[in-house]
Amino acid sequence: MDDLVEDFLVYLRHERGQAEQTEKTYAALLQRFVRWAESQSLSDWKAVELRHLTDFLQHERMRKLETGPPDSPKKLSSESVYLQIAALRAFYRFAEQEKYIAKNIAENLALPKRWKRLPKALTAKEIDQLLVPPSEATPSSLCDHAVLELAYASGLRLSEIRTLRLEQLHLEAGFINVVGKGGKERVVPVGGKANAAINRFLAAGRPQLVKPKSPAAVFLTQRGTQFSRITIWLRIKKRVQASGIARNITPHMLRHSFATHLLEHGADLRVIQELLGHSSISTTEVYTHVAGSRLAEVHKKFHPRS
Repeated sequence: MDDLVEDFLVYLRHERGQAEQTEKTYAALLQRFVRWAESQSLSDWKAVELRHLTDFLQHERMRKLETGPPDSPKKLSSESVYLQIAALRAFYRFAEQEKYIAKNIAENLALPKRWKRLPKALTAKEIDQLLVPPSEATPSSLCDHAVLELAYASGLRLSEIRTLRLEQLHLEAGFINVVGKGGKERVVPVGGKANAAINRFLAAGRPQLVKPKSPAAVFLTQRGTQFSRITIWLRIKKRVQASGIARNITPHMLRHSFATHLLEHGADLRVIQELLGHSSISTTEVYTHVAGSRLAEVHKKFHPRS
């Protein structure tokens, strides 16, 4: 069963061009099913029936969270179950297409309704707090500041920032080439302050971080390596705490702030879609709800009869 999962992951990587994180997520979800199947004495995908899939999903729905206190009553969220079903359905489509199995039994699995969570954005005051230039210009602090400026100025995903290469920078022209999900390329403008922060890091910070075997990644760790997802996330987290912002801020909130603030200041939704690299406008439309709630707040605060 593991071999077929590996074939599916290779297919995702080389034929579908899926993002590395998508591949890792599917791998973890399918491995969870394989381990459960082994506990049920199932050792071949051809022996798996629809009732086994539904039994497994019921097992998942009742499973306690692996993180958190042992006595916590919390169960797996509907979002996690949704992802598990989506992984099984994608895998079975591949297996049927490649003739590994005769019938796609997972197509009968119904996906639970997904609640759309409104993205959380930082306020203008919080952005100003976070983007104060470092008082001590060390290579690491210059790197952190350039990362934050770029994240807010251009709305890049964390994966796009950490894998950004020097040849993708066109700072004199004021833009960068970004390789997003599925290997799709897009051109994104870089604002003046972000441009200055990146140039400052390239001139005074990055040369001190480069080692003989360093990659051509723009942003480097103190060991001269490309950032891992966890490392860059922790660095941003540390910078947020140092800025004095009390609430929990995630790196992705800078991307949400980029889109929300553009929309609030009159940018066209199609333009924001292009800048974010969304393949569908429906993904970008979630920001209209955020902007709408903001308009309601402004109306309530300033209208004399609100």
